[in-house]
Amino acid sequence: MNASAVSFDLSAVAAAAEHVRGGGIVAYPTEAVWGLGCDPDDGEALSRLIRLKERDPSKGLILIAGDVTQIEPWLEGISEQQRERLMASWPGPFTWLVPDNGRAHPLLKGEHVSLAVRVSDHPLVQALCAALDGPLVSTSANRAGDAPAMTAAEVQSAFGEALADDVILTGPLGGNPRPSTIRDLVTGEVLRA
Repeated sequence: MNASAVSFDLSAVAAAAEHVRGGGIVAYPTEAVWGLGCDPDDGEALSRLIRLKERDPSKGLILIAGDVTQIEPWLEGISEQQRERLMASWPGPFTWLVPDNGRAHPLLKGEHVSLAVRVSDHPLVQALCAALDGPLVSTSANRAGDAPAMTAAEVQSAFGEALADDVILTGPLGGNPRPSTIRDLVTGEVLRA
């Protein structure tokens, strides 16, 4: 992604980060589709996000960061070889299932023994995570079974008043033709190409 081609309002990013810290939800563009996020440690915000999407809570959610240092606590316990595999693909559209070391909120990992993590190369995501000084939940902005939103207007149309007290950060998508690849760090299995 060409970071110099993306412009956004830093004061809006700071306000969105403050909203997330206060338990709110933020909609934002990612590499391929619009996402919804919240504080990954806030159980009430996670529950609300899952209800908003009408998502099965057993599926879990993705943890997204702008820099690997922001997700270090969730990576503790992986081997050096596994870390090298992660670092070779990040930042970029690669989501990895890493063994849960006990740090993840139960709603973040769902029924799984692993946690989905990604370090994004999208400048707006990087700026938002920098303003949060940490990672953010990332799940596509749509109700379960519907196509992901591709614009801010589609996010608004999909959720309407349900997002009235939340924040929609405007900006362009990253230009990827499809959502990130999902791969299991332990087995190497590709779950989504």
